[in-house]
Amino acid sequence: MSLKLQTDRHFVVSGIVVLVLLTIVIKLFYIQVIDSRYKFSAQNNVLRYVTQYPVRGLIYDRNGKLLVSNKVVYDLLVVKRLVKSFDTTEFANLLDISTDQVREAFTSLKKQRGYSSRKAMVLLKQLPVDVCNRFREQLFRYPGFELQPRTVRKYERHIAAHMLGYVGEVDENTINNNSYYQLGDYIGISGLEKTYEKELRGKKGVNIYMVDVHNRIKGPYENGKFDSVAVEGKNLETTIDADLQEYGEKLMVNKIGSIVAIDPKTGEVLAMVTSPSYDPSLLVGRERAQNFMQLQTDSLKPIFNRSIMALYPPGSTFKVVNALIGLQEGIVHPYTQYSCAGGYTVGRGVGCHIHRSPINLTEAIEMSCNTYFCHVFRNIIDNPEYGSVEEGLNVWRKHVESFGYGHKLGIDLPNELGGIVPSTSFYDKYFRKGGWSSLTIISLAIGQGELSATPLQMANLVSTIANRGYYLTPHIVKSIGDSLSIDEKFSQMHRTTIDSVWYNYVIEGMDMAVNCEPGGGGTARIAALPNIRICGKTGTSQNPHGKDHSVFFAFAPKDDPKIAISVYVENAGFGATWAAPIASLMIEKYLTDSISRPYLENYILQANLLNRRGKTK
Repeated sequence: MSLKLQTDRHFVVSGIVVLVLLTIVIKLFYIQVIDSRYKFSAQNNVLRYVTQYPVRGLIYDRNGKLLVSNKVVYDLLVVKRLVKSFDTTEFANLLDISTDQVREAFTSLKKQRGYSSRKAMVLLKQLPVDVCNRFREQLFRYPGFELQPRTVRKYERHIAAHMLGYVGEVDENTINNNSYYQLGDYIGISGLEKTYEKELRGKKGVNIYMVDVHNRIKGPYENGKFDSVAVEGKNLETTIDADLQEYGEKLMVNKIGSIVAIDPKTGEVLAMVTSPSYDPSLLVGRERAQNFMQLQTDSLKPIFNRSIMALYPPGSTFKVVNALIGLQEGIVHPYTQYSCAGGYTVGRGVGCHIHRSPINLTEAIEMSCNTYFCHVFRNIIDNPEYGSVEEGLNVWRKHVESFGYGHKLGIDLPNELGGIVPSTSFYDKYFRKGGWSSLTIISLAIGQGELSATPLQMANLVSTIANRGYYLTPHIVKSIGDSLSIDEKFSQMHRTTIDSVWYNYVIEGMDMAVNCEPGGGGTARIAALPNIRICGKTGTSQNPHGKDHSVFFAFAPKDDPKIAISVYVENAGFGATWAAPIASLMIEKYLTDSISRPYLENYILQANLLNRRGKTK
């Protein structure tokens, strides 16, 4: 190897060593002198981070009436190492709790995640202001204790519990999967509180303090340079009419079921009543866990949101869908007539009430004739153009699903169910392939059998009819914060597979059902109003476990629909007896803000239908 080559290598190696040393020196200088983040990190063991919790966003109704606000409560924190002996009885009396609760709190303290006797840990949660004001006056006698303010929900009106939802403490799973949340944080658990958690929660802030070896605060770290301010959550303006919601809940006292009202032009939900319900304030404060257990074990299931989770046979209200499918497929015409002599007598038969005969399509809707729609349904399924009963059911099913049945509508609430529209594969599995016919599944003709829908889907169906063939996805939030825009999916139009020309025939039948002359045969005359043209359809849904369910849906006014509504009352019998008058009162309340029939209102308000549960017909 030449001397020149050795010299070149020496310079290269020396250059690399010098470059590495220079890089290390520059990095050390940057870390120690320029970038204070590393100094900040090194001092973490003498710093205390105090979370500043944001105020949760408020919730209003469509008219600006406040539904949900906030109130201040306090968590009692303790640094166990600093606590000195104290009189437990006196301490408990100051906090308005028992001595056993004090002992239990200290026992539970050591089981908390990340427990340290040197750290401030939560001993008692959500103490009311008046208690904390009394305790604060004596706080100097209890070293190691301090009060930290929090906000919890306050309900201005005790309504709409299922829709609004509730807030609770985060669980381990949430903490592990979302770095935003820490032990002791609150989160929306159900309803709008859950759906719009990110918008409502705001953003936490933090104050950083210097502490001594005993975790005692000595002052703000670097004069608060690294502190951050909490950002309030955004307010929600809902589509709900609070007065209508409250009225609906009153009408449904001592009844089981649901009311859903929608503005058909916008898809905005005007009221969503589930009964039985509960006072939403029960799930706020220190008694929340105990109250929740009581609600959860109640046999009437007051926590269960029937509006979007209960699956019911739609009953005779579904006849309007079969009518529209029959018109679209050309197997029935508006003036097609069938005779009825008290029922459909083919096969096992389907009974019907006595009415004039023969009748055409609109009259069949007016009188809710089972026989007529058994003919219509079988002609759809057995249409020779389809080639098989399986293909006939596929065609029927496609039409039904276009009305929003058989799948989730996508409302801005969690836990919505999609209902059931039976398929050929279902019947092939149940009866075997080739082992069923249109007569086997004849119950679908009158909205029974394997068909099921939620009250929301029924309200959406009548909204679709009011719109002559389309619906907008039902939703509850109208605006978020200062923004008037909502998710674009709520403004998208969903058209059915039925041409708009056919809807007027069905609407005429629904009009006649409510507004026919006395003795004319209409099944919903009890819902009629003198100055408002209501179009509706009754239903009596068969219930194998007790009395039938009372069903009704309607829209009004006929020529300029402003409200579409479904009412479902369990174990209440005929649709005209209970569901129809409830719907009529709700329509009148919304459109006129008054009630002209106090006798009907009292009839509903005073009724107790809970004793009908589980009784046979």
